[in-house]
Amino acid sequence: MALSGGRPRIDHVAIIGAGFTGSLQAINLVRHGGPRATLIERRDRAGRGVAYSAAHPDHLLNVRAANMSALPDDPDHFLRWLEQAHPGISGFAPRIVYGQYLDELLSETCAQAGDRLRLVGGEAIDVRFDGTGALVAMADGETIAADAVILAPGNLPPHEPASIARASLDHDLYAADPWATDVAEGLGDDDAVLIIGSGLTMVDVALLLDARGFRGRIVALSRRGLLARSHGEASGAKRLAERPPVAATALLGAVRRRSEEIGWRGAVDELRPFTQDMWLAASIDQRRRFLRHLRPWWDVHRHRLAPQVGQKIAAMRERGQLEVLGGKLTTVEQDRGAVRVSWRPRGRVEERTMRVRRIVNCSGPQGDVRRTEEPLLRRLHQAGAIRPDPLHIGIDVNARSETIDAAGHANPRLLALGPPTRGTFWEIVAVPDIRVQTWSVARRLALAEWVGGEGL
Repeated sequence: MALSGGRPRIDHVAIIGAGFTGSLQAINLVRHGGPRATLIERRDRAGRGVAYSAAHPDHLLNVRAANMSALPDDPDHFLRWLEQAHPGISGFAPRIVYGQYLDELLSETCAQAGDRLRLVGGEAIDVRFDGTGALVAMADGETIAADAVILAPGNLPPHEPASIARASLDHDLYAADPWATDVAEGLGDDDAVLIIGSGLTMVDVALLLDARGFRGRIVALSRRGLLARSHGEASGAKRLAERPPVAATALLGAVRRRSEEIGWRGAVDELRPFTQDMWLAASIDQRRRFLRHLRPWWDVHRHRLAPQVGQKIAAMRERGQLEVLGGKLTTVEQDRGAVRVSWRPRGRVEERTMRVRRIVNCSGPQGDVRRTEEPLLRRLHQAGAIRPDPLHIGIDVNARSETIDAAGHANPRLLALGPPTRGTFWEIVAVPDIRVQTWSVARRLALAEWVGGEGL
């Protein structure tokens, strides 16, 4: 096969996963005149993914509409669409509306692309490589030949806490995936729900329970009991001119000093242009210390709530409907149609107990591919085609998003995009970051790297 710059020529790409990341990768390949693409999705609908297909009207974007264009070279694209499709909506748009935007963008691209973009429904369960390309094996026995494969699985379901795994709870008592079912089904106002985790997914579930009319008690339990902060007014302060220090302690000191000058929101926001470069420049030990000591505080300050959502959560807490606790789950036992839970408050020795009607796992997306139950990722890992990153929070890739195999070699025929690449890029879970990654990969595959403006 012909080579370009020492790399294999790629005329056809199979993209596995048609959520936001995979769909946007296909869209960018078409826009840049890149290789033909086959977009594979096992769910009923392509384009939306879990974040936008399982949303309730009360679920709002966590980023202002002005920064939610799917196209990095057209920053007002979403705003223009919003003005036409939903006049009157501004600020933080509902996620179901953003899902509609993605649907239309993908549909328009398919209509324009002709045979350059094909959508295939079904589950990819394996990828095999030979000297000339790749073969994607589907669950129905069909195969799809391609020159390269892009993995875009999105956020994987959370790991199951060991205490819950040991308990073998009935399905009605435990929701392992908060998006797989209606978590409010069968609940009464005298019931209590325990949510494992206090991050953004917990907020979504609490809002959903409230919207479904559940008036019982909701308890969110996480290791530190931290809750995401709300957005405020955009800071007008002059931004940083150079990259802050990489070391965790020095970075913390710098952010604290800037917080006194411009407020904590501005101090955190001004790091965004530098975050990926800082992460790439940090040693594995520095990254590990950050994850161990600073990540929880980074998450609640960096990934914030729309003001309206923050107000609703505050109201639920004030009226006693929602309680956020810091501590560790120790034992779980099924008890006559309910669950008896023991937990240890943070910094304490003695345990406490509570009885709940249902547990919902919102502990955050899994990252360690050694533990995944996803058939495709499990097989690729077992075959040595992919490996976990050194921190075990995702799939190991290089700066070009090419996967690293068990022997440490980069594979230009197997790429991974989006949240599973957080071990390499860290800031790669939100639309503003993923749109740049998919843009850059599309340009490389289209041999358009020489064109100015990459990474806008």
